[in-house]
Parts: sequence; C-alpha cells; structure tokens
Amino acid sequence: MPTETFSIEMNMTEIGPAAKGTNPKEVIVAIAPAFGKDMNKTIVGVDHISVLREILSGIEEQGAVPRVIRSMSTADLAFMGHGAAKLSGSGIAIGLQSRGTTVIHQRDLDPLSNFELFPQSPLITLETYRMIGRNAASYALGESPNPVPVVNDQMARPKYQAAAALLYLKECKSLVKNKKPMELKVEFSIKA
Repeated sequence: MPTETFSIEMNMTEIGPAAKGTNPKEVIVAIAPAFGKDMNKTIVGVDHISVLREILSGIEEQGAVPRVIRSMSTADLAFMGHGAAKLSGSGIAIGLQSRGTTVIHQRDLDPLSNFELFPQSPLITLETYRMIGRNAASYALGESPNPVPVVNDQMARPKYQAAAALLYLKECKSLVKNKKPMELKVEFSIKA
C-alpha cells in the first residue's frame, strides 16, 4: 500500500512598513532579515517553516492574535524584540533570529531586559517554540505564566560558537540600513 508524502510550504509577502498595532491581544513575531529568505534553517537544521508555524500556533492557542514583521535594520535579538514590542498592540513581541535564538519582550522594558530569553538555539525544540508562542500570548492577555522550561548544556556554546558567529554574519548581509520593519503576510500550504 503506497504511503502519501506531503510537505508544508511557506509564502511570506511584504505588505508595507509595519505600523503600530491597536489590538490589545496582538503579539508580534519579529523575524530576522534573512529568516525564511536567504536562510531557511536554524543552526541545527530545523526548517524555518516549522519554527514559525509552532510559534504562531502557540499564540493562537492561547487566544491572542499573531502578526509577523521582518526586522530590516538590525539582526540583534534584543533590539528586534524590543522594537517589535513597541509596535505591538499588547506591548508584547517575540524576536526570532534565523539561527533560532528567541526572546519574549515587552515594550516598557529596556532593550537588554526581557521577559524570557532562549539563547541556546541548538537546544530549542519545536515543542519549545510552541510554548514560547503560548507564553507570549499569555503575557499579552495580562496573565503571568510560568517561564518556558529550557535545557541548558554547557557544551553547546563551545560546540556551536563558531557556527553561530558565521550565521550571524550571514544574517547581517541581509540588513538594509535605516529601513523600517516590514509587515508580512504569512501563508502556509500543504503540497502532496
């Protein structure tokens, strides 16, 4: 009996400069300049399609409304997340680098402060990305969720440090100086 295989595809369309949101249930996901464009996998080879789907699903499961923007002038995780939080109707945003490093940010915090930081991208699973989306949504809805559990491996830094630096340099090649973040329409489709 033949088994049917399928794949999920993602289409991201720029719809213009990102404006300040007004929906108090909104959570912005700010993706890095090369995410799903010049780069398509995290540092450990997880497809960006899967990562973004899990985060957006987590946000929606909690009853919040996701919006995706692309950071254009910075690939720095803290500034991506903080800038997106300032645009978010709820004041809550997720910053997501192409290598997979993630942060949940809030507009009233300093850029280098945050609600939750996930610096060891090689250890972040798809389940963790979904939990990150859920927690960001919970913050947006005025709740105080328990922090997302993270795995800590002291050997991850030395093992992936060179690759992370190279991926960040590759990410920076997609920067556009002084360009405002762009609003994206994200669509997923299943191909048989």
